[in-house]
Amino acid sequence: MANPPAQSSDNVLSAEDEQAMLEQHSFMLEQMEKGDTSAVSHSMPNIDCPLRKAGINPHQLKPFDEVEKYIAFLERPDRIQWQRPDEVVKALNLKAGDVIADIGAGSGYFSFRFVDKLTTGKVIALDTEPEMIRHIHHKSVSLGLNNLEAKIISKEKPEVGEPVDVVFICDVLHHVENRVEWLKQVSATMKSNSRLILIEFAEGELPEGPPASLKIPKAQLLKVTEQAGLKLTTDHSELLPYQVMLEFKKVH
Repeated sequence: MANPPAQSSDNVLSAEDEQAMLEQHSFMLEQMEKGDTSAVSHSMPNIDCPLRKAGINPHQLKPFDEVEKYIAFLERPDRIQWQRPDEVVKALNLKAGDVIADIGAGSGYFSFRFVDKLTTGKVIALDTEPEMIRHIHHKSVSLGLNNLEAKIISKEKPEVGEPVDVVFICDVLHHVENRVEWLKQVSATMKSNSRLILIEFAEGELPEGPPASLKIPKAQLLKVTEQAGLKLTTDHSELLPYQVMLEFKKVH
């Protein structure tokens, strides 16, 4: 099998490398689902399938083409102009040994940017969609990453599985029905004085984001986080043109 495509310092691949990686993913997926690990170099990270660990049959996932279209949407080039991922990561001021949970990681848009900062720590990328977890897992194996773990979670119980220093939640909370209880469950996995970063689309008519009916007013965000035992420490909203970015600390 061909060697994994070279990765840049920020894990952003060229179109040519992305295509090569996708072809490698397909090959690896076929071999891994047959239980054959010989196709993967021993220098690579553990390739244990997170879906099989969760008891999910990988043969019952959405069609590959459909999944790739959604991933392409999440990774579209123009997103960087308003999501400003580099500025967001810098604002988090991550320490090398931090453990960060990226809840609702999607395609790993932020997860793969976090790994460069965590030389002795790790990223736990969590999502409710098994197709996204499979994508993140295969991409991390292809890139030779040892500090990224992909894990499936349920919509009602976002169980991280271990204590973390930072929780990162971007454009997820407006999908949650019982927000206070959901945040309480997230907070339960956080270490004392650890941080939670919450990003949601701002109110008003914007060229990006969900319909107005799904948006959460900033006052409501502050209310539900307080009820969940989180205290606002920093408002980073000036960084983003279309979103609110709030940083909280676990208070109990």
